[in-house]
Amino acid sequence: MDSSYLWHLTAAGLAFLVPAGLVLVAASGMRAQRVWDAALGGMAAFCLAGLGYWAAGFAFQFGSVGFVYVDNPELSGLLRGWSPLPEGWGVGWIAAGLDGWFLTGAAATPAAMGLFLAHVPWSMTAALLPVLALRGRAPALATLVIALVVGALVYPLAGNWVQGGGWLAALGSNVGLGHGLVDFGGGGTVFLVSASASLAALLVWPPRRRAREQAADSELPSVHLPLLAVVGSVFVMAGVLAWVWASPVQQPGMTPYTAMRTAVNGLLYATGGVTVPLLYTWFVTGTSDPGMSARGLVAGVIAGLAAGPFPGHAGALLIGLLAGGSVPFVTFALRRVFRLDDGAGIFATAGIPAAIGLLCVGIFADGAAGAGWQQVGLGSYLGVNGQGVTGLLAAPGFRSDFLGQFQAQVVGMVGLGLWGFVSGSILCVPLGLFFYGFGRAVQSDEYVRQQAPSRSSQQRWSEGAAAGGGDAAYSPEMAAPTAAEMPAEEPRFR
Repeated sequence: MDSSYLWHLTAAGLAFLVPAGLVLVAASGMRAQRVWDAALGGMAAFCLAGLGYWAAGFAFQFGSVGFVYVDNPELSGLLRGWSPLPEGWGVGWIAAGLDGWFLTGAAATPAAMGLFLAHVPWSMTAALLPVLALRGRAPALATLVIALVVGALVYPLAGNWVQGGGWLAALGSNVGLGHGLVDFGGGGTVFLVSASASLAALLVWPPRRRAREQAADSELPSVHLPLLAVVGSVFVMAGVLAWVWASPVQQPGMTPYTAMRTAVNGLLYATGGVTVPLLYTWFVTGTSDPGMSARGLVAGVIAGLAAGPFPGHAGALLIGLLAGGSVPFVTFALRRVFRLDDGAGIFATAGIPAAIGLLCVGIFADGAAGAGWQQVGLGSYLGVNGQGVTGLLAAPGFRSDFLGQFQAQVVGMVGLGLWGFVSGSILCVPLGLFFYGFGRAVQSDEYVRQQAPSRSSQQRWSEGAAAGGGDAAYSPEMAAPTAAEMPAEEPRFR
């Protein structure tokens, strides 16, 4: 077997570290019972998203990819797509793929299956974020339905618009907006879309008033297991770096310079992301908060996933600083200004940083990477041979393309954000009305205690679990906080 396939398989396997790391980061700030729920919900989301992406999601995302990668014979059969516009407008306005259901027919090739394996971790990640945001406050059945639809429909359609030959990627060739929307690794299609859907879900299922008021009194989420947050954030960084090598269609355009620049930029995105929350929490509280710092690292990585190798090293560090620095302030604004309890930090850690990464491409991309990206400027671009994706701050020898590329990034960011929020609302509002109509909206504290796992179950999950349904004492040295010190438990639904 070709060694390149073994490399793609290894990289695709390591990309599964991303959803696993996100579970750890989100769980680090939850109470013991919510961690239990988040773990179970995450496993269910993985399963449902994987099956849904295999059955239909891949077809929606890459069923028309043959129009883009015309030189790859293994993808040339994926040529069916749907466009809301007449054929006279061209094929670049595709909004959904229509070929490759169940990985059969034209999708039964090594390259197509490699595409599937490279992107199924992203489908699982997109499905996971609403589950982490809602577990413990929405019915379990509702969260599973949301995970399935997001992983099999919402994310794949957004992915088609950007990576599958759809209309956002074609903004460059169709209307001359730079290279079209540039989302190198899926920061927008995965995290901005899914976080926007999670925001809509949080508005449909708010916590109890008492829990909301007590959450507003705490500026920073409490962290019970800092090690989970740190390990999870490193998992996310490693998984993102691995994904760069997992996609078989991305590798032909990756020169050694671009590949190494992607890796170095990835480190700078992460270090920049962790720096501001680390210093901010030390400045305002007298000690650095590991949970907030880990979320900052994840935010920097997610912003870098959108920007990739296109900014220079200084630009990459600045993007990381902006993305990580936004986390504590967005968290504060959601809790204190908008009274929205995003305990898992989904929107602050994933949504806003993804938007920052997309916008910064139109500013910091210097033209040294991405020549011929999305079939634009294959020989030369703006009269310069070898010029790639370029924003405002072009490197010496390249020409600035700020207005066109920045417009494409703004259109893409708004389009993806609206798609996530609108689709999430369309999905969650009927589910919320259904369960509210059956009187399952807010359960009493007694009901929550009755539904708590048994002592023996918690002991199997974590050594040293506290008796009586209380929070787990994670080590003999760590005394469990008193009830007055703990934030109020969010309502549970079954």
